[in-house]
Parts: sequence; C-alpha cells; structure tokens
Amino acid sequence: MLLNCLYNAGNDSKPALKKESLSLLAVLYAVHSDPCSTYLTKIIAHIVKKLKDSDSPLHAFQKLCSMLLFCGGGGGCVYGFMGFIGVVALQKPEVAAEALMVRRNPKMGFGFLGSFFILTLFFKPLVSQQPNTDGSFIFDFLQKMYSDSSEDYDFSGPFCSWRGVFCDAKRENVVKLEVTGLGLSGVIPDDTIGKLSKLETLDLSSNKITSFPSDFWSLGTLKNLNLSFNQFSGNLPSNMGNFGHLQILDLSFNNFSGSIPEAISSLVSLEVLNLSQNGFESTIPLGISQCKSLVSIDLSVNRLNGSLPRDFGAALAKLEFLNLANNEIEGRDTDFSRMKLIRYLNISGNLFNGSVAGVFEGPLKVIDLSRNQFQGHIAEVNFSSTFNWSKLVYLNLCENQLSGEFFSGLNYAHNIKYLNLAQNRFTRQHFLSINMLSNLEYLNLSSTNLIGEIPSNISYLSSLTTLDLSKNHLSNRIPPFGTKNLQVLDVSHNNLSGDIPLMLLEGLREMERFNFSYNNLSFCGSQIPSETLQFAFIGSVNSCPIAANPAFFKIKSQKHRGLKLALALTLSMVCLLVGLLFLAFGCRRKTRNWAVKQNSFREEQTISGPFSFQTDSTTWVADVKQATSVPVVIFEKPLLNFTFADLLSATCHFDRGSLLAEGRFGPVYGGLLPGGVHVAVKVLVHGSTTTDHEAARELEYLGRIKHPNLVPLTGYCLAGEQRIVIYEFMENGNLQNLLYDLPLGVQATEDWTTDTWEEDENNGIQNVGTKGSLITWRFRHKIALGTARAMAFLHHGCSPPIIHKDVKASSVYLDSNLEPRLSDFGLARIFGNEPDNEIASGWPGYLPPEFLQPEISSPKSPTPKSDVYGFGVILFELITGKRPVEDDYPDENEASLVSWVRGLVRRNHASRAIDPKIRGTGPDEQIVEALKIGYLCTAEIPSKRPSMQQVVGLLKDLEPITQK
Repeated sequence: MLLNCLYNAGNDSKPALKKESLSLLAVLYAVHSDPCSTYLTKIIAHIVKKLKDSDSPLHAFQKLCSMLLFCGGGGGCVYGFMGFIGVVALQKPEVAAEALMVRRNPKMGFGFLGSFFILTLFFKPLVSQQPNTDGSFIFDFLQKMYSDSSEDYDFSGPFCSWRGVFCDAKRENVVKLEVTGLGLSGVIPDDTIGKLSKLETLDLSSNKITSFPSDFWSLGTLKNLNLSFNQFSGNLPSNMGNFGHLQILDLSFNNFSGSIPEAISSLVSLEVLNLSQNGFESTIPLGISQCKSLVSIDLSVNRLNGSLPRDFGAALAKLEFLNLANNEIEGRDTDFSRMKLIRYLNISGNLFNGSVAGVFEGPLKVIDLSRNQFQGHIAEVNFSSTFNWSKLVYLNLCENQLSGEFFSGLNYAHNIKYLNLAQNRFTRQHFLSINMLSNLEYLNLSSTNLIGEIPSNISYLSSLTTLDLSKNHLSNRIPPFGTKNLQVLDVSHNNLSGDIPLMLLEGLREMERFNFSYNNLSFCGSQIPSETLQFAFIGSVNSCPIAANPAFFKIKSQKHRGLKLALALTLSMVCLLVGLLFLAFGCRRKTRNWAVKQNSFREEQTISGPFSFQTDSTTWVADVKQATSVPVVIFEKPLLNFTFADLLSATCHFDRGSLLAEGRFGPVYGGLLPGGVHVAVKVLVHGSTTTDHEAARELEYLGRIKHPNLVPLTGYCLAGEQRIVIYEFMENGNLQNLLYDLPLGVQATEDWTTDTWEEDENNGIQNVGTKGSLITWRFRHKIALGTARAMAFLHHGCSPPIIHKDVKASSVYLDSNLEPRLSDFGLARIFGNEPDNEIASGWPGYLPPEFLQPEISSPKSPTPKSDVYGFGVILFELITGKRPVEDDYPDENEASLVSWVRGLVRRNHASRAIDPKIRGTGPDEQIVEALKIGYLCTAEIPSKRPSMQQVVGLLKDLEPITQK
C-alpha cells in the first residue's frame, strides 16, 4: 500500500514530491527485495546524495520521512532510516545523534524513535559487518573510478555475480578481479582493492588509471597482475617486492620511468615479466637473476642501457622468450649461452657484438639480431650443437657486420618463413640456394654482394609476399615468376638487362610497392601511370611494339575495313561446306564409333595408370594400376561395389568443371555415383603420414559420428598414397560463397528481385531464393547457433574430443533445408601432422593470436579454445557481412575484422558493425549482444574464451526473441 501511495505521489501535480517519491520508491523496492542486504546502506546513501542538492543529508532525509507520513506510513521510514543512520554514523556522529532527537512534529518524532529501537534491536550486527567487506571495497572502487560511466555497470545481485568479479568457494572473498577496457580513470583510491586480502588475480588493463593507492602493496596473495595499457607514470615503487607469490607481472604500455627496482629479486615465483613500451632507464637490475622461475621476459622499447647482469643466461635456465628490442643495451653473444630452452630471442636495435654463431643454440624458432654489431660468418654455426635449423621460422640478421658467404645449411631451414640478411659485409657470392625454402614469405637480400643471375627456380617460392634484391651486382634477365601473393618487389640498383617479363608487368597493379630503377631493363609501359614510371623505372627503356599502340590500329582499321569483311565472309562459306561434308560422313559411322569409344574408355579405366589431375593450385596423382581394382567404401551401403573407376566417371575424370572448391586439405569435386547418389568428393592431397590401415580406421571412426549440424561422411577410397573422402552433397554451398560470392547453383546475375522468402509453421524458414536468406538476422542467428551446436558436440560429445583445427566460413555448409552443417571435422588426424606444421597452416583472419605471438604463454598446438576463436570470427562475419581480412572497415585502419569489431565493442560502438542488410530485421540490442559473444570467443588469451557449450547457451538466450 505504501508503494502504491508513493507511486501516486510521484504522479501527483505537486512537483515537490515527485522527485523524492520516485527515488524513494526505488529504495523501498530494494529494501523489500533484500532488507538485510549488506549493500543497503550504500544504496540509500547514494539516493540521499542525489536528492540533497544544497540541503544537508539530515534535511534531505527528513523530507523523505515527511513524504512517508503524508502517505500515511509513519513506520515506513524504518528501513530507510536504518540505512541512513548506518552511513551517517560512520562519517558524522553528531549528525546521527541529531537525527535521533525527537523533533517538534510528534508524528515525525515517533518515526525516528521507532527507527532507533529497530536499529538497536536488529540492525546493530549488520552495521558492524557492512564496512570492511570485499563487496563494499569493490563497490567503492568502481563507483569512484568509473566517473561518468558508472551507470553502465550493473551492481544488482550479490557482489560475486558482478561482471569481472570472481569469489572463492564460500562466496565471501574476491580472488579474481578483471575490469578491462571499462574507462576507469584517475588514481586508485585507498581502502578499496588494496583491502582485498585474498585477491590472486587483478586485471585492470586498457583503462586510464594513473597511480597506485598506498595500501596496494599489501596484496600479498597476488599471483597475476596486469596493468598494461594504462597511464601510470613515475618510478615503479620498490614495494613491488611485497608480491612474493606473483607469477605474472604485465605493466606494458604505460609511462613508467626511472630504473627497474632491485626489489624485483624478491619475486622468486615470477614466470612472466612484461615491462615493454615504457620509459625505464639505467641498467637491468642484478636482482632479476634471482627470479629463476622466469619463462618470459619482455623489456622492449624502453631506454635501458649498460650491460646484462653477469651469467644472465645461466641464471635464467628456464627462459623460453626474451625480448630486449629497441634499447641501448651492451653485451656479447656469450650472454645468451646456456639458455637451453629459449625459443624466441629478439635483441634487435641494441649494441651487442661478438660472434653471430654463439647465439645459435637451443630450440630457437625466432631469432632477431638486427641492428647490432655482430660479426663472423653464419657458416660458423656448429651443427654438432643443440641448434636445429629445421625448427627455425624467423631469422633477421640485417644491419650487422657479418662477412663470408651464405651458409648452404640454410637449406635445412625448410620451415623458415622470414629471412632478412640485408646490409651486411658478405663477400661476393651467387644467389642463395632456395631449393628447400618453399615456405618463404619474406626474403630480403639487399646489399649482400650478390652476383650472377636470379635463379629461375625462384618461381618455387609461391608464398612469397616480399622480395628485396636491391643494391647488388645481379646481371642478365629477370626470370618469369608468379606474382599471385607478391606485394613488394625491389630489384633496383643492379646490372639486370633485357625485357621485364610480361607476366611480372601484369601483376604490378596488385602490388603495394615495386622498383626496377637503375638497371638496363626495357619494358612496355603503355598501361603504367606516368607518375609510377618516374620513380619505379628510372634508367629503364620504355619501348612498346606497334601491337601495343592503339592509335595504329585505329587508323588502319578504317582503310582496310571492306577488304577484311569480304575475306571473313569467304572463309566462313568454305568452313561451312567442309563441316557439312564431315557431318555426313560421321553420321554413317556413328554406331560403330560409339561402340569403339565406350570400349576404349573402359580400357582406359581398366589399364591406364597412374592417374594425374591438376587444379589451379595443386597437382595430385592417384598411383593405381587399375581403376576397377581400387574399392570405394560406402558406410551405409556396404554391398555396393563401387570402385575408383566409378569416382572417375562420377566426376568426369576429376575434371575442373566438376570442381566445387579448394581448401586447406585439398580440392572438392561434385559427382553422381551409379544409382543417383549425389556426393562431394574431397581429395586429401597435402601429405598424409598415416598408413592405409591407420587412415581407414580413422575414416571409419569419423563415419560413425552423426549430428544434425555435421556434414555426414558417407565413405572413402584409398587410391595409392591419396586419401579420398566422400561426403553427402550440400546443394546450397558453403557460408563463404553465400556471404561474399554468388551462391552455388543459382543464376549468375546481379538481379535478385525475383527472390522471395516465406514463413513456414514447421520450419520457420522456407527457401525460395538462396541469396535472400542472408538479409535477415533471424537466419544468420540460425546459422551461428547450428554451427555452435556442431562444435560443442565435437568438443564435448565425442571421446576423445575432436578438435576441428580449421574452423572458417568455407567449412560451414547449408543443406537442402538451409540447415548449417560443419564439414572437415577430424581430417587433421588423418594427416598425422606435427603441432608446428598445424600452427603454420591456417587461413588469414582465423588463426588465433597465440599462434602469431610467441610471447603469449599458451599451448603450441591447437586446442578447443583455438576452435572457439575461429567460431568467433565466423560470428563476426555473419553479423557484419565483412571478410576476416582485406575488407573495408569503416572509419578504421584495422588490419582485420577481429581487431575492428573488438575495438568497437570496447568503445561501446558495437552497433556500427552491424551489416546494413540485416539492420532492422531484428532488435539492434540483440545483435549487439551476439557481437559481444563473438568478443568473448576472440579473446587474446585462450583461457578467457568460453567453451562451445557455453557459447550455445549464450546464443540460445537470444533465440526466444528471434522466434517472435
């Protein structure tokens, strides 16, 4: 009754009561819901502060009580008074005492006196518990740090359920606090998070915090501290030595200055130290050698100088990651000896010297010694040492003082992707042997004293994106080589001659940068802009043949037009007569020729072999002697005696016309087996290391895995070394085709006006035009949920769990009912690849950051969390309609879809990412919630990503609104 009275008072014509009544209504609702809440006093104090304006807290509260009496509820002020006295008594005892006095108004005095008795009998124990609880510390911290955005944070429910707050089993103490990217600013107040006595993990990264509280260093239980991407400045206090249990410390991307405290020696449990991108000066402290548990150190981009501590490498025997780049540190190669576990070493941009060979030890994958003063020969690397060239992925030795010749042993680095030997003092030598370096993506041999020709087998480097051979003594012609992936080409300042290959010229328009200047080259630049000719072809001869001069043909065509027309008519008549003669002769022998043709084709199927097939990107061979002798296993129809010959016939001899797609594992062909069985045939061409028996066992296991959202694997064929898997045909193509290309099986036209969609009581959606399906949020949500269910089944419904390892839009297909189905699950098991190769393979935009950033302490092989990342990218594609990379991301210079969307979500601008095609087909708030699910899935640290079961639950929470 009191709540109704307050509501009516708030809508009364009396403006004096309206503001107070509505605010007190919220207070009384909180009291009614949880009258014993430990946060009641905080809430009421907040309301009173909002009401008081220029009045005293007591006067404001008296007005509230007067309003209660006006409604006839004199005793209704009790709960409010309890909260008010609880707050005021802690801060101003004299005001609390004044509140307890009996006022001139007897009705008011009765309300106060009754409140006092209730407070004495019942509320006293609660007042003693409200301060000094973890909930109140967190509340104070967020209220004071949130500034104008505090209303966005939801304080409802127990504090252990608040966003970013994680409690112990008893739900009494906070053990983990993660409030990243929420706009917290200023100095952390005293008596807030510094009082969380059980706190183990604190992550305040990506905010605008400037300083520590005085009680911060009392957090003795802290194990993980991340304050990166903030605005801390000044010296780092030596009190950091109090964190004796600390394992991870990340203070990167701040404005710290001064020296790194010697007290770091007290952090004996420290495993990861990241102080990069600050302004630290002086030398690296000697005490760091006492942190013998260190696995990762990043001190890059500071102003550190002096030498490394003595026996630095020997003291830190567990070190796997070391980044000292862009400082002024001095030292020698011996400083890094005895690091037996080191995998990542970047000391570029310093003053190190000594023999380059002394650094090559241990299982190094990334070596960056650029911009130092190292000397010696690469050939001095001792192969009897622990160094293994085959593990090397990245090598940068540019801008040193290396001499001698290139080391032929670089051929053993067959996994290397980045090689930079530029600007050294090598002796004159021929081009580096590249026979075994087929994985190279970046090659810079500028200023390395090269002589002779550019080898023709450079065309083997099909993955090359950057090739810099400038400032050498190369001669003769430029060999023709493909430019499919090439973005940067520089052959300037050499002695090259002859014509620039035509295929190279045609690929220039797709490149970011190229330079042929200061050679003796000739070319035809009729299609090259004049401004490009002025800086990229200096010293070259631009001479085009007559055939490249359009004006020449324009003049001649008018003069001989009549003659050409007459000649064309004459030739047409002759060809027509000859054709009729052949047709008449051919019809007489039609029956006999058809029989011969059929017999010859059967003979070819029977005896010809091995069979070789080619696509745009690969060539594969089925090394079998007789096509009819190789069986095809169909799981659900074992009595059908299909053979490899039937596959040849079904796919028109694996003709390019039957090619549906090419993926990571190989090409996919469409075909029709005898009996009208429509199938998709995938050839696994990229080097399986399993035996026939192992491959058959794995494929039969995968054939038993059934789920409504998985593409059924219906059979297989082992044709020599090739493993061929047979899937049920998905007639609506894959998600990538539907999002970005014309849909499979639909007219190739830009006019989609005839496509319509109809609702169906049973299925909800009925296909009347494939392209039209993607313009509704309802349908895209359906694809996301179905894909998530398939992945959750693989991760949680199979034993052992199946990690897909290749989750991308082209792996999601749509069947005849437009239900999403995930394909290619489990195929990685058949290849038997090592983890390093699995990491190296991956589609741009889908590869998780833990495989791109070795500094992150994470598994080095795919896990369910890496699959979750791929799903997050697919979810972003469904919502934004944009590709994972190389698309147009409005108002941003981001390199990928993930970085663009995550940035918008962090800035609360997620709605800008919604695809205009689906905007308005569903609530924007719901689509933004789906973007936030994708944000969780694409977290940089794998442990922060949800499981696929959790993702299914989150997407299903959006489903009821979708179904309306």
